[in-house]
Amino acid sequence: MILSRLHPIAEAVRSRPRQVEWVLFDSSRRDRRINELKALCREKGVSVRYGERPALERVARPNQGAIARLAVREYRPQEDALAGEPGQRLLFLLDEIQDPQNLGAAIRVAEGVGARVVLPERGSAPLSEAVEKSSAGAVERVPVIRVVNLRRFMDLVKGEGFTVVGVDPEGRDIYKADLTGDLALVFGAEGRGMRRLVRKGCDILARLPMRGALASLNVATAAAAAGYEAVRQRSHSVKTP
Repeated sequence: MILSRLHPIAEAVRSRPRQVEWVLFDSSRRDRRINELKALCREKGVSVRYGERPALERVARPNQGAIARLAVREYRPQEDALAGEPGQRLLFLLDEIQDPQNLGAAIRVAEGVGARVVLPERGSAPLSEAVEKSSAGAVERVPVIRVVNLRRFMDLVKGEGFTVVGVDPEGRDIYKADLTGDLALVFGAEGRGMRRLVRKGCDILARLPMRGALASLNVATAAAAAGYEAVRQRSHSVKTP
C-alpha cells in the first residue's frame, strides 16, 4: 500500500511502525510538518529515504512531499470484536459497503464513537489507500474485523449479550429505541440497504427520521447519526455518585 498524504503517513508510523517499509521525502521540503514527520520516523525506527520531486511523483501523484510504503493492512481476528468492558461494547456491522470513500468515512465515525468495525469477507471494499485517505488515518486506530458470514456473526454476538439494531427506513424511530448496553449497529449499502437475511437477523430495526425529500443518508452520515445517539444514551445512562 502506498500512502501519499502526511496525516495518514504519520498515523501509520505512530501506530504500526513495523509495517512501514520506508518513507520517501521530497529532498527540497523542509517545512514544519515534514520535519515533524521525519522526527517521528526517527523515533519509531522507520527507514527514511530522500528523492527529488519527480521521483516522488512517479510513485504517487499528487502527494504532500512524502510517500510511505506499507505492508497490506491486516484485519483483526474475530475474537477482537468481543473485546472490551461488557455492557459498554459497540460494533458497526457494515453489510457490503463497496465504496472505499464511504467505508473510510464510516471507519472515521467509528473512531469517534469508540466502535469496532465488522465487514463480511465478500462484497466489501478492501482496506486500501483510498480507505486510508478517507478515514483521515482512523483506520490505523479502529479494530477492523473481517468475518466469513455476517449473519452467523450476528447470531454469535447475540449469544454474547449484544443487541443487534439494523438501521433501516422501515424501523421504529431510533430515538425511541434502547441503544444502551452491548450494541451492534448494522448499516446496509447505499441504494439496496441490508441484505434480506442480515435484515431478518436484527433484533429490531430503527430508522433515522427524515424531514426532507431524500429517502436516506449515505452510510457514513447514517453511522454518525446512529452512533452518536448511542453515545448520548450511554452517557445519560451512567449513574453519577
